[in-house]
Amino acid sequence: MPLPLMPKATAVWLIEKTALTFEQIADFCGLHPLEVQAIADGEVAQGIVGYDPVANHQVTLEEIRRCEADPTARLTLLPVSNPVPRRARGARYTPVAKRNDRPDAIAFLLRNFPQLSDAQISKLLGTTKETIHKVRDRAHWNSANIKPRDPVILGLCSQTDLHAMVTQANERLAREGQAVPPPPSPEQLREEDEAA
Repeated sequence: MPLPLMPKATAVWLIEKTALTFEQIADFCGLHPLEVQAIADGEVAQGIVGYDPVANHQVTLEEIRRCEADPTARLTLLPVSNPVPRRARGARYTPVAKRNDRPDAIAFLLRNFPQLSDAQISKLLGTTKETIHKVRDRAHWNSANIKPRDPVILGLCSQTDLHAMVTQANERLAREGQAVPPPPSPEQLREEDEAA
């Protein structure tokens, strides 16, 4: 069940302004009844200003009155009128500390998974096609120091995401009638990691 915004502050307001039971307030706010009793006794949440759920469109006054009249009734949260917009699938964020590892990961993917398209590598690592081309053509500013390293070990993507991309690329090659390259053996991957 969804909880109201700022549950403890909402509980403070409900304790001060309504005749609801501790169980009703605890159920609505997602708290334990003993915690609500401690708030009422002043042992917990001292200094928290009450948050009015009626003024903030989380519950109606009629709903509170209905529950005050029936101690077994439970408050229900109003549906959100303006839902939080879902973030559009954009570029993947890479922490600053790991951005220097991207060219190494690109080199690893280009060497071990040549079936991946530039768009797939770009989506997987959160990089640009221009950077991929520079690494492939050895035109990258740091190409002398690039060592192919597994992006999963570097923390740039998950093994599940990598496997899904490779499977998708293999299916595309099979549809086009091209040969699917064999996956790199664990020994090859281990040797590359040790060399890096």
